[in-house]
Amino acid sequence: MRWGSLEPGDAGRLAELYAAVEAADRTGEPHGVDEAAERLAHPLIDLAEGTIAARDGDRIVAFGYLPVRQSAEGGKHYLRFSGGVHPAYRGRGLGRRIVDWAVRTAPGLSARAFPGADAELHLLAHSDNDGLRALAERTGFAAARTFADMERRLPGELPALRTPEGVRLATWTPELDDGARRVRDESFRDHWGYVAHTPESWRSQITGSVNFRPKSSFLALAGDRAVGVLITHVFEAQNARREERQAWIQIVGTLKEWRGKGVAGALMAHALAVLSRQGYHSAGLGVDVDNPTGAVGVYARAGFAITRRHITYALPVVQGEARDEAGAGVHE
Repeated sequence: MRWGSLEPGDAGRLAELYAAVEAADRTGEPHGVDEAAERLAHPLIDLAEGTIAARDGDRIVAFGYLPVRQSAEGGKHYLRFSGGVHPAYRGRGLGRRIVDWAVRTAPGLSARAFPGADAELHLLAHSDNDGLRALAERTGFAAARTFADMERRLPGELPALRTPEGVRLATWTPELDDGARRVRDESFRDHWGYVAHTPESWRSQITGSVNFRPKSSFLALAGDRAVGVLITHVFEAQNARREERQAWIQIVGTLKEWRGKGVAGALMAHALAVLSRQGYHSAGLGVDVDNPTGAVGVYARAGFAITRRHITYALPVVQGEARDEAGAGVHE
């Protein structure tokens, strides 16, 4: 076993590991080679310091991935840690070693990116992944928030389109992109774990991603001003496993002063009708179940139902202070 960092040429090997983890855990999040390459080239990841990988020969059998995130709104810096261990290599302490690495590494990465910010490390675990949840709790994380995947079949019974007075719906274009980003940031500002996008992070993660589908993404405009946005991504590796075409509604947001007027409902009804015409078999989205805007109810009225729950675990970290957890996993 050889330990080191992920490297720019690891996309194929990383995609193979993602596929093996998905086959065992049914996370619903397989990544193809293009998606793995995008993650390795992400502007917010430092491969040398923000990743770790265990290799058995030419094979990656475990990894950790720790980008710095793009902003520290209100002096709070969130780091979202992810990783995985090949099913054939579990039970050897690799997962514990990777989590301990993230806990030790996060303070320095955060301090370098946003000196003086309060930092918090986040780890997402599916509610039925008892092993990962137990590992999170053993390493000091606490359950902080529950999120859910919601899905519906297409076409099915589609919601009626009712566009609010003074609002028109438009398909995304590059000229509308800055407005889409501003709506997303303003509409999510009061959500738990909010992180504002920079123009660069928005393009790299959202509208410049290989998963972005511009013809399936829409804005609500009042005059020339964007007041609502719906962004769609498609994950081809996931669809290949499911043997169906699913569109994933990555973002739905409405400016605070326009909430309760039917903007989100109109965007959703329009998007579902277009997705049906485009040949998608289903639509999915993720939602904070404690969302203060009542989003779960909006999506339920559009025919979505919860199919899976996830728990975000959080761990406060002190910038510049590396925690060295006790246990065999740290130095094995």
